[in-house]
Amino acid sequence: MEYLKLSSGGSMPIVGYGTWQALDNVLEEALNEALKSGYRHIDTATAYNNEHVIGKVLNEWITSGKVTRDELFIVTKLPPFKNRPEDLEGCLIKSLKDLQLDYVDMYLVHTPFSVTTGNTAAYGEMKIDPSTDHLAIWEVMEKQVACGRAKAIGLSNFNVKQIQRVLDNCKIKPANLQVENHLYLQQPELIEFCKSNGIAVTAYSCLGAKGGREVLGMNWTKELPEMLENDVVLSIAEKHGKTAAQVLLRFIVQKGIAVIPKSTNPQRLALNIQIFDFKLDEKDMEALIGQDAGEGGRIIWLLFFKGITDHPEYPFEKIA
Repeated sequence: MEYLKLSSGGSMPIVGYGTWQALDNVLEEALNEALKSGYRHIDTATAYNNEHVIGKVLNEWITSGKVTRDELFIVTKLPPFKNRPEDLEGCLIKSLKDLQLDYVDMYLVHTPFSVTTGNTAAYGEMKIDPSTDHLAIWEVMEKQVACGRAKAIGLSNFNVKQIQRVLDNCKIKPANLQVENHLYLQQPELIEFCKSNGIAVTAYSCLGAKGGREVLGMNWTKELPEMLENDVVLSIAEKHGKTAAQVLLRFIVQKGIAVIPKSTNPQRLALNIQIFDFKLDEKDMEALIGQDAGEGGRIIWLLFFKGITDHPEYPFEKIA
C-alpha cells in the first residue's frame, strides 16, 4: 500500500474501499472480503445508510484481534440534510455510535449546500436551505478535531472558490477533498489547486459508477464509451497484463490521488487493490489524459434534490 501524507499530520492509504449503494448482508460480506484482501481505508457517509453495517464488521475484526483500530482509516461524511452548525455535532456522534468507534480518521462535509427534510426521508422531496454558511459549519468541524471525534477534517464536492473561502478563514485547513475524478473528468485545475494548498484529493466514481448509475436510473447518454470498455484503456491493460479497472485506478493513483473503488464481487475487489506491481509509462499516461472530456464527462451532478441547481452554493456549472 502507498499512502498520502495529510496536513493534519497523519497519512491515508491511497486505495480505499467505497461503500456507496452497498447495503445490509451484501455489504457485510463484501466488507469482510475487502478487509481480507488488505483494504484498511473504508469510505462511508451518513447519507449511504450503511454506517451501522460497517460498524458491525469493524467491531468484529477489532475485538477478534484481526486488525487494530490504528491500522484502519475510516471516513464518513456530514450529509446535506444536517449541513448546519447546530446539527453537525449530533450527526457525528450518531455516526460514531453506528460505526462503533470513538473517532473517525476523516470527517468530510459531503456537499457545499444544505437541504431541509421536513417530514420526509426522500431526497427528491427535501427542500433547499439557502442559508448554508460554510464558515460557521467549518468552525464546528474544527471543534470535532479539538474534542477528538475526528483526527482530520475535509470537504467533498466543493469547487475552488468554496475551498478558498474556507482556507481564508480557517484555523485547521481541510486535509482532504473528495470529488468525482476519473478518465472522463480529470479536473486538472482543481487537482493542482488542492496540491498547491496541501489538500490531499480522493477520487470517487473512479471506475464510472456503472452499478450506482443503474440503481439510480442514470443512463450513460454521453458520446463516451463505458470506461471499462474504452479502447485506449483496453489496449494499455493488454500491454501490462492487467484488467481495465486496474489501469483506470493506477492512472489516478499515479497522479497522487486516492481512489475508493466499490465492488461487492470478491474477485474484483481483490484485483482493485492490486495496482502497485506495475507502472504506466509516459505514453500510457498521455493517452489516458487525452480521454478527458471535461464537464462533459461528469456523472454525478448531485441532482438527487429537487431544484438544487438554484441553491446559491451549488458547486458545478449549471447544466444548459
